[in-house]
Amino acid sequence: MTDLAARWRAALVDELPGAVELRHRLHADPRASGDEEDTARVVAAALGAGEGLRVAKTGRLVEVPGERAGPAVALRAELDALPIVERTGAAWASDSGLMHACGHDVHLAALVAVCRAAQRVEVPRRLVAVLQPREETAPSGALDIVESGALEELGVDTVIGAHVQPRLAHNVVSAAPGPVNASTDEFEIVLHGQGGHAGYPHLVRDPVLALSQLVVSLQQLASRRIDPVHGAVCTVGRIHAGTAANVVPNTATALGSLRLMRASDREHALDVLHEIVHSTARAYGCSADLQISPCEPVLVNDPALATAAQTWLLDGGADVDVDFRSFGADDFAHYCGTGTRGLMLFVGLGDTAGAPSLHDEVFLPEDAAVGQIARALMAGYLAALQPGGYE
Repeated sequence: MTDLAARWRAALVDELPGAVELRHRLHADPRASGDEEDTARVVAAALGAGEGLRVAKTGRLVEVPGERAGPAVALRAELDALPIVERTGAAWASDSGLMHACGHDVHLAALVAVCRAAQRVEVPRRLVAVLQPREETAPSGALDIVESGALEELGVDTVIGAHVQPRLAHNVVSAAPGPVNASTDEFEIVLHGQGGHAGYPHLVRDPVLALSQLVVSLQQLASRRIDPVHGAVCTVGRIHAGTAANVVPNTATALGSLRLMRASDREHALDVLHEIVHSTARAYGCSADLQISPCEPVLVNDPALATAAQTWLLDGGADVDVDFRSFGADDFAHYCGTGTRGLMLFVGLGDTAGAPSLHDEVFLPEDAAVGQIARALMAGYLAALQPGGYE
């Protein structure tokens, strides 16, 4: 295993220049969620292992040649970009109104480098490159791939992912066991009141006033109704009401998300959400419609994989973190414990203070991140080969 790791890392060095060029090409020409066919075609061609199996409409599963005996290890990267106008000033910036502002261009290029290097050293288990669509939007591309049964047909036992993370310092890779990303449910609230003239407040039932109180009251869900050891985040991200300053509208609408780090808290939290919404509406003489849209489950790293990966990360020169967790959500969660074991690694990009956030219009990891992600994916694969790594 140690010899394999050394030879694989050496082969990776030769693949990185081409991978960086691919990263620039993908970054300059991004595709929206659900429209990733061109990106999938370019990445599959770069892998050099055939077109692969089409999944989830625009995704691909590409087998990298290797030993046929035993289960396969899948490495996942995301195809889609975000509807953001890029302001990085890079020579290879996108000008289409779409942007790889979450590092997916880096992940794809790293996946290609790892898989091409794997073919040169003949890794002992088949690799399956998962080119996954629709990570940024619903319906989830990961869930579609899992439900298609394609991973099972290819004999995949383990899925490894790695994600750039500006909240971690350079050269730090987090390989934490257990929950590392939150579940998320999105909600829409419509408050129905009685509109009218702003000068006659006693004759109206103001849904804007009710909604204002509701936004504040919802914060009790996280601060007073969920065990703080595990935590919750309830965010209202959009509010809409009214057409004029002197008119009380009949309705007011809010959209938001509820995030939890422990799956067993979800049902209770949704009950509390219903309670707060309807009770607050009644207190202001209004009624409420509440719609919940489930998005992603909690992302739970397999403990054995995480522990084994820590060893290989250290062996490759990385500093290992075992505490980092994020209330961000990722549909990689669907690969964890639903017929496959999963491991998501977070790769640090730089100083945690002042670094641009994921999804920011100026977010632009350095090209060195391609190699960092590649080595993290490699560590995840090697972890899956540890004694007892396969069930």
